[in-house]
Amino acid sequence: MGAMRRPYPDRAAAGRVLADELGSVGGSVLVLGLARGGVPVAAPVADLLDAELDVLIVRKLGLPGQPELAMGAIAGVGDELHVVRNESIAAEVDAETLEAVRRQEVRELRRREQAYRGDRPPIDVRDRVVILIDDGLATGATMRAAVEAVRRHRPARVIVAVPVGGIESCRRLSRVADQVVCAWIPQYFTAVGQAYRDFSSVSDDEVRQVLADNTARRPGG
Repeated sequence: MGAMRRPYPDRAAAGRVLADELGSVGGSVLVLGLARGGVPVAAPVADLLDAELDVLIVRKLGLPGQPELAMGAIAGVGDELHVVRNESIAAEVDAETLEAVRRQEVRELRRREQAYRGDRPPIDVRDRVVILIDDGLATGATMRAAVEAVRRHRPARVIVAVPVGGIESCRRLSRVADQVVCAWIPQYFTAVGQAYRDFSSVSDDEVRQVLADNTARRPGG
């Protein structure tokens, strides 16, 4: 694909392409969309694989004044939180500032868990093939936090799948995941949004609706 081309009309279309790239996946499969943007991408993958879909909440620890620049990320599986630091960027702030950002993002992570999960039990990844999906990889910090958080709960395999990503981020993730699928690696990667014609924000209500639709389609849903 050309470097300036936007191959995906929206996240759902990207998910359908990603499902084709993944092909068949054996075992007890659990598809986890990273909230919020990864959830509408993950839904078509779960549908094609006839797999359970759930949400994994990961929060970037943004550099004050440059929130898109990740000092690290935090992910939660059940009550346990896992933090990954991007040391080269985190070194630009003092410990007190970093801790203030961490506390703020933990509060938002817990809020979203309640909003999306309600009374449903925590994610159970043990002995399952877990496919972690986001709408793209920039620094890869949030996805790395997701992989490492899931690993602590002894899954059978961890697969990272994204519609677009920078080549170095995709390579770095291959060191911690069992398999990495990057459907499109632009020659000149600038931002995840370059891959989409519609890259509008995903709301809490949209996340809840996608999860409800998947549950309704599943046996016993």
